[in-house]
Amino acid sequence: MMNSEYLAVFLDESQEHLQTVNDNLLKLEKQPEDESIIGEIFRSAHTLKGMSATMGFEDLAHLTHNMENVLDLIRNKQKQATTEIIDVMFQSVDSLENMVNDIANGGTGKLDVTELVSLLESIEQGKNPAIPEVAATAEQVDLIEIYDEYERTVLEESLEQGYSVYQIKVVLDEHAMLKAARVFMVFDVLGQVGEVIKSSPAAELLEEEKFELEFLVTVISKVSGDEIKQRIQKVSEIADVFVQSMTRFVQAEQREQEELKPVNPASASTDKEPQQKSVETNKTIRVNIERLDVLMNLFEELVIDRGRLEQISGDLDNAELTETVERMSRITGNLQEIILTMRMMPVETVFNRFPRMVRTLSKELNKQVRLEIEGAETELDRTIIDEIGDPLVHLIRNSIDHGIETPEQREALGKPTQGTVQLKAYHSGNHVFIEIIDDGAGISREKVLAKALKNQIITEDESAQLTDSQVFGLLFEPGFSTAEQITDISGRGVGLDVVRNTFESLGGIVTVQSELQKGSTFLIQLPLTLSIIDVMLVETGKEKYAIPLSSIVETAIVHKKDLFSAHGQKVIDFRGKVVPLVFMRDAFNIPGQQADEDFLSLVIIQKGEKTAGLVVDSLIGQHDVVLKSLGNYLTNVFAISGATILGDGEVALIVDPNALIK
Repeated sequence: MMNSEYLAVFLDESQEHLQTVNDNLLKLEKQPEDESIIGEIFRSAHTLKGMSATMGFEDLAHLTHNMENVLDLIRNKQKQATTEIIDVMFQSVDSLENMVNDIANGGTGKLDVTELVSLLESIEQGKNPAIPEVAATAEQVDLIEIYDEYERTVLEESLEQGYSVYQIKVVLDEHAMLKAARVFMVFDVLGQVGEVIKSSPAAELLEEEKFELEFLVTVISKVSGDEIKQRIQKVSEIADVFVQSMTRFVQAEQREQEELKPVNPASASTDKEPQQKSVETNKTIRVNIERLDVLMNLFEELVIDRGRLEQISGDLDNAELTETVERMSRITGNLQEIILTMRMMPVETVFNRFPRMVRTLSKELNKQVRLEIEGAETELDRTIIDEIGDPLVHLIRNSIDHGIETPEQREALGKPTQGTVQLKAYHSGNHVFIEIIDDGAGISREKVLAKALKNQIITEDESAQLTDSQVFGLLFEPGFSTAEQITDISGRGVGLDVVRNTFESLGGIVTVQSELQKGSTFLIQLPLTLSIIDVMLVETGKEKYAIPLSSIVETAIVHKKDLFSAHGQKVIDFRGKVVPLVFMRDAFNIPGQQADEDFLSLVIIQKGEKTAGLVVDSLIGQHDVVLKSLGNYLTNVFAISGATILGDGEVALIVDPNALIK
């Protein structure tokens, strides 16, 4: 096998196993006696060790092997899962992540892990360093199998001739790929140390992958059970191996009297249908994300051509052509939904990093903080998922550092000593909302206003008229901070303005709500996808512009006599609210004069609590368009977030309503 062929699979699975270890270590700290959690960590570490050894990454395999030894002691109740041991485990996971990232970046994955290995070995040697011998445990009792008379005779004669007979139970990892290949590799190992007498399920069923995750093999050999176990464990994607020395054999007639059944009931006719159904429902494949990007780009071209066909069909007014184009539009609409769904990922991939971060911060700040996560299964486009991680890290750090009080302060205020930070995600319409809620000190309106006045962000007159939401919005101004002293936790030289800019570049909005001594909520609104968006096409002069529907409240036609002036700005009274007007001609320096008509076409846009009316020459209609970047040469164009190609081949610029409202 060429390692390069399997490197991508190795990296994907390594990251999954490391995340599993991370998550379960956090659970283990809270439930140190839960054997199922210890088992999950052990299986992931064991699988990672086997994969690393197979791929030739010795430092990875060496460190994971020592972790596995400590976990084995905990699993067999020879050690307690203390906070100190879990700290060392987390340090080991950090090193493993560094090695995997190095491999992903083209490195060798080498790292000096001597100190960590010494720590793990000292833990092993603390009280009872002995790792349990292979023996029949409660978990291994089910290894006794049923043999027919011929097989029994062969096994008994082998024992008389000085051979050992082993019953071996092999459990594959639940994410194992090419199960038949793993079986072949196990049989190859066993063939080198002895002779396979029987397998359950039968070899034919194993070759056809008609089994779940485990199978039994009976072997005669002169090699020790420990050595056989170690050899099998070197095969990648093996979750566990149990080896039991056999001294008695069960006749076929005793089948019904035995409590224990064969590992795979698939060969029994009564269980055949349910087994087949299970296999059918779990068929998945791994697809390189770059292929999905290529597929998306091709589909975007198809959307552009679809718009062109719709326009030609309308011009020609041919019934058959119109019918065909309508059918094609329906099909491409369904295809669009499927492709966008394929690109969706659960926000869990981002949220998974936060429990460990909160644990570390709590220790650093001597605070007691519990993180609650809801809606981790909520899905977002991959391009958005890739961008939101760092801003969310900053907001959560901010909540713990500036929001949550120390246990003594909370107790004095009559609050529970343990603070809570909630991380929620949920769908609403074509948007995903993410909330970060803490039950800490809240934000002082007076402090924010005082700092804003000091920094000359607002005037005295303006400060008296601002709502609470507008005051808290000042936190996102560049260089703004109400912290009495700068810490290394939440600041790090990056203000909330960077957080807001990141979310707004994704078409999102960030708002803040807070109540003093009760806590704060940061609400983030994000679009489901950035690739294909619904827009309202408008025309000003000879230019066409696309305004995202997600920012539009409604469109309106108003009479010029309904316009007023306030502070040198044209405004209208729109449904009892004063709405300032932005003339597109002026905003984008479009040549020519506004048509001298009695009525104006308006597009009412909104960002948070702020509303504005865009004055355009005419409204064209709603369209699906493909969002294209303006490229590296046009990175700072005012109020333009991209461009799109229309059905007639003309380019329309996509307006950034957030910039116009500012």
